[in-house]
Amino acid sequence: MNSRVDTDSQALCYHCGLTVPTGSHFVTRIDGKERQMCCPGCLAVAQTIVDGGLDNFYRHRDNQNAKNERARNDSAGQRALELSLFDDPEVQQSFVHTADDATREALLVIEGITCAACVWLLEHHLKKQPGVTDASVNLTTHRARLNWDDSETKLSTLLAEVDRIGYQAHPYQPNSEEQLLARERKRAVRRLGVAGVGTMQVMMLAAALYAGDMSASMEGRIVDFIRWASFVLATPVALYSARPFYDAALRDLRTRQLSMDVPVSLAIIAAYCASAWATVTGSGEVYFDSVTMFTFFLLVGRFMEMQARHRTGRAGNALLNLLPNSAIRLVDGDEQLVPAAQLRQGDRVLVKPGHTIPADGLVRKGQTSVDESALTGEYLPLSRSVDDAVVGGTQNIEHPIEIEVTETGGESRLSTIVRMLDRAQAEKPAVARIADRVSRYFVAATLITAAVVASSWWFIDPSSAFWITLSVLVVTCPCALSLATPTALTTATGTLRTRGVLISRGHVLESFATATHIVFDKTGTLTEGNLQIHEVKPLSNDPEQTLLNIAAALEAESEHPIARAFIPFTAHRAEAVKNHLGLGLEGVVNGVRYRIGQPKFAAELVADAMPALPGEDGLWLLLCSEYSALCWFRLDDQIRPEARSAVDTLGQLGLRSVMLTGDSSASAERVADALHIDKLYKGVSPEQKLQILNQLAGEGAEVIMVGDGINDIPALAGARVSVAMAGATDLAKTNADAVLIANDLTRLVEAVRLARKTRLIIRQNLAWAALYNLLALPLAATGFIAPYMAAIGMSASSLVVVGNALRLSRRPKASS
Repeated sequence: MNSRVDTDSQALCYHCGLTVPTGSHFVTRIDGKERQMCCPGCLAVAQTIVDGGLDNFYRHRDNQNAKNERARNDSAGQRALELSLFDDPEVQQSFVHTADDATREALLVIEGITCAACVWLLEHHLKKQPGVTDASVNLTTHRARLNWDDSETKLSTLLAEVDRIGYQAHPYQPNSEEQLLARERKRAVRRLGVAGVGTMQVMMLAAALYAGDMSASMEGRIVDFIRWASFVLATPVALYSARPFYDAALRDLRTRQLSMDVPVSLAIIAAYCASAWATVTGSGEVYFDSVTMFTFFLLVGRFMEMQARHRTGRAGNALLNLLPNSAIRLVDGDEQLVPAAQLRQGDRVLVKPGHTIPADGLVRKGQTSVDESALTGEYLPLSRSVDDAVVGGTQNIEHPIEIEVTETGGESRLSTIVRMLDRAQAEKPAVARIADRVSRYFVAATLITAAVVASSWWFIDPSSAFWITLSVLVVTCPCALSLATPTALTTATGTLRTRGVLISRGHVLESFATATHIVFDKTGTLTEGNLQIHEVKPLSNDPEQTLLNIAAALEAESEHPIARAFIPFTAHRAEAVKNHLGLGLEGVVNGVRYRIGQPKFAAELVADAMPALPGEDGLWLLLCSEYSALCWFRLDDQIRPEARSAVDTLGQLGLRSVMLTGDSSASAERVADALHIDKLYKGVSPEQKLQILNQLAGEGAEVIMVGDGINDIPALAGARVSVAMAGATDLAKTNADAVLIANDLTRLVEAVRLARKTRLIIRQNLAWAALYNLLALPLAATGFIAPYMAAIGMSASSLVVVGNALRLSRRPKASS
């Protein structure tokens, strides 16, 4: 049971403990009381718990303290009960996609990831679990894509395994993830603020201490006071602000992995403890300024990286956040305002002008324009009428319409796009896999190098050994190396999605950048895929418009693709229409019998001989009355208006264009000539298309295949990289590596340009990271870089890498 109530911003969700947004109206009855929820997801989970008779789940929660989520998780039994809820199919609907009877694919958000080593550990640990066929984690967005056999292992078991190695997994739901991101940011700001304030105060004291050392005039009691004051001010920085580094390092050591947090933690703890010992004993030097500055600059770098990651994450969240919270469901003609999450297949929904369509469906009543710009990047509204498909998350512009829901939850088009986007971001190209391996070995090499440097300086100058080793540990931290590739790939993938190119495989950007040939199907790819009337040749004195109206009246009774060409001319309908399969139509208009279709069939209605067929290319239909032949209509497909410029520009970028089509008519040559296609293969079967692609590949060509139909599926599946048009069949989209959701061929040009720019930026990032470490390591090992200088350099190198990758979010220039 649920009803609408208005809440204030301080209310807490009874299920998850997060803040209930102002104006939220999700309520369910638990233990006789109405409890507020923050979103439809929590409402659905809570209702499932109640309906399943598990009310004691809430009764036995520790003090029902919604804010203390961590405290609840500390109880193994309580956590197990919580996780078991995610095995419920109703709960899984919003974040789990069903591939077949047993195979499932879930999108999760992982808390606790700090570097590439975390990603490696999570992926390898999950892949070892029974039933898991694939597990991939994105370092940039902290999202995981998990494929497993539900008949062999339950989702709750896999989530418990993530808990066991020191991380926490949550179902990917935009509202919940936004709140997780907000909490993460607040914690980061608090730690950064403490580190910033502590650093400023300690640096002021350090300046006085250094000045006193240089003048040798400062009294001993003043020196002791400054040291103790610095100790007090540095302690919150070392113990609170730097805690994320310690937690990550301990977790990695427990799982016998090496990450960049290990040398960082060693450096901070060693410097702090050594300075504290010097303060307490009154002997030696203190470097609290180095400790605080090192921590502060590290946190600045992590915070900037987190901001970039959050921005990328919100780009994906924005898709699912397009769906409204509520919908107007029609039940026996009555309007009911319900949470959009409660909609099911077959429901009738009223969508008013200005409202967002709440689910995928078919228009059953009304006609309107729909704004799909959020999905396709196309700003012009599209007309939608009865039986047309509409997509959840798009906006109704003009008139009210009634739709029948066809897909909801994880099966909706928006969810499919997000799932494909995450899969593309999670699948690592070769350069990313190499960078991940290098960063892991680099940490081990750093620790070995630090040990060698420490041993060497112990014999050269024992008083400097510690601080030089500390600088080596800091300066060689491979943050930039770990961030170089994933930030660039994630930014490029998200940028292409906003421009109407949805990438579903990780190798697409790499393949786009190195492509030498682009192969097009004709119908539905280079052409619109819709027959249109290109010419009317009257054979009588009747006005052309009258002849078109008669033909349209006959064709209005047909579902054949040819009939669609006459729809704009429909003024009335014919009577007693007969459909002669494969030949044409016969019917009565204003008391006169007519035929339209193949010339021989239509001419049989008339005693006269069939008129001569016009000589031009194209499909010719003959319209005859029972008295005489009336008119010839020439139908042909329409070349896409942007196809010529797209093919020409791709040619300028160095890609040779090839057209493969099953059409053996002269129309294929006409299209190829009009678009300046370099090579034409016409009248080819699906098997022959694949053979031609294999032949090109054997000659050393890197091929992009673009198609839309079932006959293109073998070629799409066999190509190095394949692209399906937005209007393609579902099978074609499934077998393609990318989808042009904007249905605009010029987006391919942007994709190729951005892919090349991405490759360049990845190379720049890797080169910068390598160069920085090669230059900084000798300087640190020889004592020319102090610890605080090393912290600044390491943080700056990470920021350079992230900032360089974010350039990919800009519009690519017109040059190649």
